[in-house]
Amino acid sequence: MKSQKILNDPVYGFITIPSELIFTIIDHPYFQRLRRIKQLGLTDFVYPGALHTRFHHALGAMHLMSITLDNLRNKGTEISDPEYEAALIAILLHDIGHGPFSHALEYSLLKSVPHEELSLLIIELLNQELSGKLDLTLRIFKNQYERKFFHQLVSSQLDIDRLDYLQRDCFFTGVSEGTIGADRIIKMMDVKDDQVVIEEKGIYSIENFLSARRLMYWQVYLHKTTVSAEKMLINLIQRAKDLKIRGANFPISEEFDYLLGNEHTLQDFQSNPDLLKIFLELDDLDLWGAIKLWKKSDDYVLRSISRMFLTRNLFKISLKNDPFTKKEIESSKRKAIQKLGIPEEDLDYFFSHGTVSNYGYLIKDRINILTKKGKVIDVAQAADLPNIKVMSKIVEKHYICKAKSLI
Repeated sequence: MKSQKILNDPVYGFITIPSELIFTIIDHPYFQRLRRIKQLGLTDFVYPGALHTRFHHALGAMHLMSITLDNLRNKGTEISDPEYEAALIAILLHDIGHGPFSHALEYSLLKSVPHEELSLLIIELLNQELSGKLDLTLRIFKNQYERKFFHQLVSSQLDIDRLDYLQRDCFFTGVSEGTIGADRIIKMMDVKDDQVVIEEKGIYSIENFLSARRLMYWQVYLHKTTVSAEKMLINLIQRAKDLKIRGANFPISEEFDYLLGNEHTLQDFQSNPDLLKIFLELDDLDLWGAIKLWKKSDDYVLRSISRMFLTRNLFKISLKNDPFTKKEIESSKRKAIQKLGIPEEDLDYFFSHGTVSNYGYLIKDRINILTKKGKVIDVAQAADLPNIKVMSKIVEKHYICKAKSLI
């Protein structure tokens, strides 16, 4: 790379691509695919500005990682140039295994194949293509590198991933209450006994970070309209799968058709690189293309739900703190069948119920505070921060959502 490449990011301004290897990875088709996968799935049905992509987020996380590593170096932590580059690549590729619509289809299009495991397989595939240049990145990513703080920066309760997506999602949704002050958190980071710690004077920034993250989950990530839209999409994919099993044919991209018609396990992906490459051809456009074609389908379920998406006629959703009783669920089902005029066996495509949950802080995966006396304590032990102890409780909300009408 004759000169450093510079990108202009709407959140941080100019982002520098610091090495030839990183530029090669960003330019690779596997990474460029992230341009076609939205960061927040269907959340733009609620917040119209939420159109940013996994590509944006990965570059932003890499930028924050570089600032963090520079800060740690300035505080006396020795970080070699190979470690520096490997850590940047690890955070750059941490989400490369996401499929279309991210979390919405993670357990419906592919059964029990977490995106983290796919990310690892893709990094290994890239490492083969790049003649082993990602060996150290893989060790950091898998938490097999002896300097454990590098992995904590990639994956923990206070990792660079979260620092970027919270800031970025606030920016693009306009939900300013989720602002976290990532700059100050990074400035307060240090390493002690090979663990990431936050200096005591940054403790209130951590409290704000945890509160903001919890708020963003209820106000953005688990917004009831987003939950409704995601359940619609899951039901639509399930209908397509069921029709495929019966031998039906309908317009769909070749890669989408292959993954839809076969149940693949993690072991299948691990043993078959060609399957992984098929997955890497899939993005949001495959699904939107199918939805646009299915609006004219002979199958009324595919046709109706596709048209609902294209006209934003989303399922009506009811959300409450206490579980719905069996009587309430059965009553809601009967009303839906009667209103929609559909056979009972098709109700599951137009009706969903379940639970969504959120937590602010998991005490078992602690955030460490470095006191002025040099002692390392868990953030929840801070006597004057009762909110963090409250946030360690997992909060559940229960929902019923159903189609308002067939179109």
